[in-house]
Amino acid sequence: MKFERTGIILYTIEYKKCVEFYKHTLELKTLFEEENLTCFEFGNAYLMVELDDEYNGTQTEPERIKTCLRMNVQNVKSLAEKLTAKNITVDYQENPWGTVAKFFDPDGNLCALRDSEKFEKQSAAFKTN
Repeated sequence: MKFERTGIILYTIEYKKCVEFYKHTLELKTLFEEENLTCFEFGNAYLMVELDDEYNGTQTEPERIKTCLRMNVQNVKSLAEKLTAKNITVDYQENPWGTVAKFFDPDGNLCALRDSEKFEKQSAAFKTN
């Protein structure tokens, strides 16, 4: 598989504090922002800080997903189908903001494929604002 861009997604309960930390303390450049989501330049990759909207206040640390290894690709559906053919359970989602396919690695770490085209459009639109 050819990855065009890679990224890390940090799911957090302390969304505003984390955004302030990465923006002001680490001085990362913002690629784009949306409600409860801020994406930073992170070397040749990106770091996306996102509110953990699935946390209900009762999960213990091991039960919470905090990060996601994201790989941007041209055709999410095609690669999701390849993973499914290899007996990987894939959660394929087409959203207004882009297409993703989420799956877990053998150790239980969340991974996701994302469509490159819409991601790059989000980033380019933010730069012109």
